[in-house]
Amino acid sequence: MTTHPLVTEPSDLIDFDDLLSASELELRNQVREFVQAEIKPYIAAWCEDAHFPLEIVPKMAELGLLGMHLDGYGCAGRSAVEYGLAGAELEAGDSGLRTFVSVQGSLAMSAIHKHGSEEQKKRWLPAMAAGEAIGCFGLTEPTAGSDPSSMTTFARRDGDDWVLNGTKRWIGLASVAQVAVIWAQTDGGIRGFVVPTGTHGFTATPIEPKLSMRASIQCEIELTDVRLPADAVLPGVVGLRGPFSCLNEARYGIIWGAMGAARDAFEDALAYAQTRMQFDKPLAGYQLTQQKLVDMALEINKGFLLALHLGRKKDAGTLDLHQISVGKLNNCREAIAICREARTILGGNGITLDYSPLRHANNLESVRTYEGTDEVHTLILGNKLTGVPAFR
Repeated sequence: MTTHPLVTEPSDLIDFDDLLSASELELRNQVREFVQAEIKPYIAAWCEDAHFPLEIVPKMAELGLLGMHLDGYGCAGRSAVEYGLAGAELEAGDSGLRTFVSVQGSLAMSAIHKHGSEEQKKRWLPAMAAGEAIGCFGLTEPTAGSDPSSMTTFARRDGDDWVLNGTKRWIGLASVAQVAVIWAQTDGGIRGFVVPTGTHGFTATPIEPKLSMRASIQCEIELTDVRLPADAVLPGVVGLRGPFSCLNEARYGIIWGAMGAARDAFEDALAYAQTRMQFDKPLAGYQLTQQKLVDMALEINKGFLLALHLGRKKDAGTLDLHQISVGKLNNCREAIAICREARTILGGNGITLDYSPLRHANNLESVRTYEGTDEVHTLILGNKLTGVPAFR
């Protein structure tokens, strides 16, 4: 195995790496090297061209990043902390690339792994782990976002078959996926269905143009009399706990990923401040600039400590669901503020794709919204604190 030297991070004021094991550092550094070599040199062009780089999917699979937290079926069986560390490094490259790993692994693969039949698992999971098949996860609809219980997509029985009709919106990867996990109302409650995307009546159309997540794909799916065999249904779950169990996996990854984006924005701003001369000295030599840098670094350090604490609890099996909301709400909110502040140090140059902060800030508008808005997570935590639900 290649030995990867420890990496000093400019934002690290607390020796964060001391809290990680040798294997965790090894994985983190492998993914960081991958991002430096395969994503950062090209991400500005991908963003400008609104291009999702399918060509790097096999390389992600070689690193074991697809379904990496799952056991068996060709998956890497990594810990929650290792999954989080990988997500932070990927999102330091771009949110769109971390989102791909999340949609593939935390959503589509997790749904099949948690709730699928043995036949469904064997059919899809090895191919998805190898990057040979891409999956998507169809839950939200044009009028059912934060309230998925109001979905109108319906699956009716027709003999032994299921027939699906409806519309899904903001579905990552759908136009390039080979398989979709579609959630639909039935006469017996909400069920999940494994839908090969080549099935007649399945149409996925990318949503364009976008100001955020430009190096990624989000789609609207139209389901028109999509006929499926009886064994297409996920047998292991009925109701919203099925999709929510997958969303919580994705939300956990965001806790780490958002801080990766913030760290990268900070590093761009710091490097610029150290070399940009104004009034005969570098920007870093001004008290106002140092105030900004220190405030950003403090929040990055706290955000990673929160992510690690929650990851250790997840690995120990003691993580409560509301604690995921703590991490998702806090770290997304702080990360987007850090990226915006980092842009101010860059001045006018900060609006170009030569620098990462504004690209990260725009992406985080999406990350902050999907897998539960600030408002949804606030209400989850408000319910925890007061015992009074205020969702309606």
